This record gives sequence, C-alpha cells and structure tokens, in this order.
Amino acid sequence: MSALEIRNIHKRYGEVETLKGIDIALDSGEFLVLLGSSGCGKSTLLNIIAGLAEPSGGDILIGERSVLGVHPKDRDIAMVFQSYALYPNMSVARNIGFGLEMRKVPPAEREKAVRETAKLLQIENLLERKPSQLSGGQRQRVAIGRALVRNPQVFLFDEPLSNLDAKLRMEMRTELKRLHQMLKTTIVYVTHDQIEAMTLATRIAVMREGRIEQLGTPEEIYDRPETLYVAGFVGSPPMNILDAEVTGRGLKLDGCEEILPLPASFKSAAAGRPVKVGIRPEVLRLAADSPGPRLMARVEVVELTGPELVTTAIVGKQRIIASLPPRTALSMGSTHAFTFDEASLHLFDPGSGRSLRAA
Repeated sequence: MSALEIRNIHKRYGEVETLKGIDIALDSGEFLVLLGSSGCGKSTLLNIIAGLAEPSGGDILIGERSVLGVHPKDRDIAMVFQSYALYPNMSVARNIGFGLEMRKVPPAEREKAVRETAKLLQIENLLERKPSQLSGGQRQRVAIGRALVRNPQVFLFDEPLSNLDAKLRMEMRTELKRLHQMLKTTIVYVTHDQIEAMTLATRIAVMREGRIEQLGTPEEIYDRPETLYVAGFVGSPPMNILDAEVTGRGLKLDGCEEILPLPASFKSAAAGRPVKVGIRPEVLRLAADSPGPRLMARVEVVELTGPELVTTAIVGKQRIIASLPPRTALSMGSTHAFTFDEASLHLFDPGSGRSLRAA
C-alpha cells in the first residue's frame, strides 16, 4: 500500500505550466526530498499535496484515498513551515497541543501527548515559555512537535531549516534523521540544499522546470546521474563537465592531446560523436607514480577549506576542479598530472543531456 501517490499532477497559471506531469509513489516510512533550484515547482507540488493549492490535472492519494477537494485539515497530514508559524501569545505546550485542542481531544490525553512529544524532541524544560523566549533551533523543534503530536499519515516540510545558521542546520538535520529512524514516519521534504537532500532522504526527486529530472536513492542520484542537469546540480564542488569527442582510440578532450580510455559502460558510443565528459572533483588525484589515465593541468587557484584543498586547474582550454588532501603541495601556475579511475567517468549526449551509460 502506498502511503502517498502523486499521479500525473499538472499545474497551470493561465498559459504558464509550472508542473508538467509529476508521478511519484511513496511507501509507508519513506523520506522523499523534493530537490531543485528556486522556481522548479517543488513548493507548488508540496502545497498541492497539503491541499493549499489545487492541481490543474492529476490526482493525489493518501493511504489509497483520493484527497482532491478534501480540506487540508481532513487529509491526515501535518506541515512544518519555513517560518515556524507559531502563535506568539501561546506557551510552547499550548502551541504543540493546539491542533489537538481544536479536535476536542480531552485535556488529560492532550497533556500526555504534548509531554511525550516534548520529551522526544528534548524540549521538556521549555513547555512554559513563549516563542519569543526561544532560539531559532528551539522554535523549529516546537514547530516539528506540533506536527508530530497529531501522528498523521504524512508529514510535509517546506524548507524548514533555511532560516537557521550553518551549525544549527547541521544539528537539526541530525535531529530529523534521528526522529525519522525512530518513528518510521512518511515525510515529503522540500529544499534547495543538496546536503540536506543527501543526508536525510531515502529517495530524492530532482526537479527542473516543473518536471522530475531523476528520482532515486541518494546513492543513485550521486553515482549514476541520468542527465547533465543532475550531474551538475548534485555535488559540492559540482561535477566537472568537459567537451570531448569519441575517437577510435578513446576520448579526446577539446584542446588536449591526451586520449582518455572509454569506460566499458559506454562502449556503444560511436566514434566521431561529440560528448560531454563528467568527472567528480573528489576522484581526481595527483598522478605521481599512480597507474591510470593522466591529464596534464596547470594550477590556477588553490583554496584550503580545512578538510580539503579545492584546486582549479586548466586542461587544454577547459577548467577542472579537484578536491585534494589538505596538505597537498601545490602552487599557482605549476603544472601537474592528474589521474583517476576510468570507471568513475560519466558520458552525456550534448543535445539531449541524457547519460550514455548502457542500461
């Protein structure tokens, strides 16, 4: 049984189509992240699931029941907003339990549920405070508690961590991961932050211009991107995308004399065909005496981030980025040979943007 099924959802605003046929089926307990840049349609899709917007076509099923036309409060969902949306004049305890109060849950049962939820979120000592007396992370915990206490079939999160600083975002990611592993709840989570997507999701839907570019596990999205867009969007630093041509001897990068081997998974690519070659920065390493294919590159910029040395270099007429160990001895303007495992290469069709990997 699917906890949530999104069937061929379209959304139009006049002549503008913002969702162009979205299909996703979620099993109970899955954590789906809708990932994409601003304007890709992810928040519109979340609002349609929540009942805050109606689709122009398609259907939404929660627990195999169509909820089109059903009021948001009757959909058995709970939503956590970016802005927390707490009642400033109410205590934390009443904010958490207000939904139960509106549903006429008896006071004793309501108080028990609030205290159990507060314990789960480690905010028992905050129950008598007002939202103005809380930090950003504490307010987000209260907003999550208000959703959890209702025990709905599906939880919806709309960029809930975007207002927090980097340290708090990391802490709250860990907290959300812990809660999901404990409660096995079904979650749909919207973000433009790929780190949130990769760390939280059981599946990621990468969205672009109202369509799903790729749907898969974090490992599938990262290791086997199906399109140039996914390859370039997911990863920090992003995947290097280089212009090349398939020759009888292998891959010839534009502006380079070196011939790279053609990986076995792309042997069907015909000689003379232009391609885009993708190389993740972290697979590149200084060749030294290491075996494997080599690229001669002139170092242009070196940036120490702490855990890695992010190096920008010129290969022929194209730039590449390499993520190297922090104590690597490099200087700007020097030339080095970089190597990599040929199986880590990705090939894409320049016209369609689709991966050329054999099925």
